[in-house]
Amino acid sequence: MTSFTFFKRPQSILAALALVAGVFLSGPTFAQAPASGASAAAVAAPASEVAPAPAAAPAPVADATTTKETVDNPYGLGALWAQGDFVSRFVLILLVLMSLGSWYILLTKLFESFKLSKEAKSVRNTFFKSVSLNEGVKTLKPNGAFRFIAESGIQAGDHHEGSLTDNIDRNTWVTMGVQRSVDDVRNRLQDGLGFLATVGSTAPFVGLFGTVWGIYHALTAIGIAGQASIDKVAGPVGEALIMTAIGLAVAVPAVLGYNWLVSRNKVTMEAVRGFGADLHGILMGAKIGARR
Repeated sequence: MTSFTFFKRPQSILAALALVAGVFLSGPTFAQAPASGASAAAVAAPASEVAPAPAAAPAPVADATTTKETVDNPYGLGALWAQGDFVSRFVLILLVLMSLGSWYILLTKLFESFKLSKEAKSVRNTFFKSVSLNEGVKTLKPNGAFRFIAESGIQAGDHHEGSLTDNIDRNTWVTMGVQRSVDDVRNRLQDGLGFLATVGSTAPFVGLFGTVWGIYHALTAIGIAGQASIDKVAGPVGEALIMTAIGLAVAVPAVLGYNWLVSRNKVTMEAVRGFGADLHGILMGAKIGARR
């Protein structure tokens, strides 16, 4: 691990303390110098004459440390929450919740998409090189999308006879089973994308509503004051601009994440559909009995 920066600060602190101590210790020496000179003059002069005391030098103004006054921003986020009414606070809370929800869905879906893409690459090297269907299913990741499709196809082929599905030929029934499992995987990938689309399309208007409400407060303050002074207008207008900025900051990541996930899911679903088609061919092939 790298050492932290503040481990080097004691040396500078000791140097500063030594400098301050030197200043304070050198003070009495300067004060004693005139006194020594005065005593020497008193010895040289006659005892009856008293030497006049030297004029005291004006004390320097203590201006060593200058403190900067910190001016708080009266129109920041803190002022927006403290001075805002119920409507302003509700709009701000709504935008924060929309932002948190969109980021949670975005990160979760990114993780799922990367996970499914990695699983699709490993399927080509494991499943299709197995000697039997059961052995191939064991190579798939438990609780994974590809294993779910494979088990659904096998179950559709095993439970075809002895029910109302006797009127459906085996090929059609297995095809329907595999297609339903592929659709389930697609629906799982699309979960949450509607929320991202909703946030991306409505967050700017929610921020715009806060803007309109802030301008309304500005006009009200001007009407009460009777004059359009800058101090009466700056606060509500600044509040309105903050709402607009927050609305855009919430909407832009949601829109970008939605478009990126949609394009990535298309590529991932191509691999899933290809696996489903290959699985259907294996189930309907001549080596169906080898899987039992």
